Amino acid sequence: MATETKVVEIKQLQKNFGKFQALKNISFDIHAGEVLGYVGPNGAGKSTTIRVLLGLIKASGGSAKIFGKDVWTDAIEIHKNIAYVPGDVYLWPNLTGGEIIDMFLHMHGSFDAAKRDELIKKFEFDPKKKARSYSKGNRQKVALIAALASDAELYIFDEPTSGLDPLMEAVFQEEVARIKAAGKAILLSSHILSEVEKLCDTIAIIAAGEIVEYGSLEEMRHLTRYEFKVETKTPADSLQNLDFVHDLKIDGNKASFQADSDKIQEVLSALTAYDVLRIDSNPQTLEELFMHHYAQGRG
Repeated sequence: MATETKVVEIKQLQKNFGKFQALKNISFDIHAGEVLGYVGPNGAGKSTTIRVLLGLIKASGGSAKIFGKDVWTDAIEIHKNIAYVPGDVYLWPNLTGGEIIDMFLHMHGSFDAAKRDELIKKFEFDPKKKARSYSKGNRQKVALIAALASDAELYIFDEPTSGLDPLMEAVFQEEVARIKAAGKAILLSSHILSEVEKLCDTIAIIAAGEIVEYGSLEEMRHLTRYEFKVETKTPADSLQNLDFVHDLKIDGNKASFQADSDKIQEVLSALTAYDVLRIDSNPQTLEELFMHHYAQGRG
């Protein structure tokens, strides 16, 4: 459970590139022990936000603080307690993976050598090969091992599992759970919505430089719908007359539909007239939520 310690605090953050407004009054917080999922399509502003947080580019307006310090003026001090993994990792081609990991760790300053060795085994990584021979997935492993072996208070992952196979994604998810349990704050920017759904406490959906939804996954689901699949003794034809039932499909005695999350009791009452043989209901997946909120953000 997240504590009240704010690690990241962003208020009304703006970034303009000439006349183009890349970020429009972005606001969110990340607390110690919390994983924030930052999701949105390409070009929405995720990487721009991260570049501002890392002190690589200066904001045009608003404020961004990490550990209570300004991300632009105090960037060097802040970086002592941050671990960062980009979506595209570029390495020195003539160095081995192990040499690069050690260089990253020594540049960071505080790390766990035993944890580094454990991660090399868990990620099934060969540290003796030259970086020029590595696939995208192996380049990603270099950055992940270096970050996860670092002693940091904030971990920023920008599309971290890009190029990894499902088994390695599972290793990454285990490690995120470990650092979260240790009270670390984590910003996870990802296109893999199932990954966000598994790992994140809070989600910020960004579209065209604006946060269109921000809150816990459960809070977002409360705003949307449940998926129902039912089988009844007689066709449930009258469901088509209910305004809280959406996308209804009836095939004989089977029906599938969506219903507003605050109308579940009414759905059950309507179905009792048809003698229910089987019923399944699930909240929408994050992918469905994302599409719903992104469509709203564009409208």
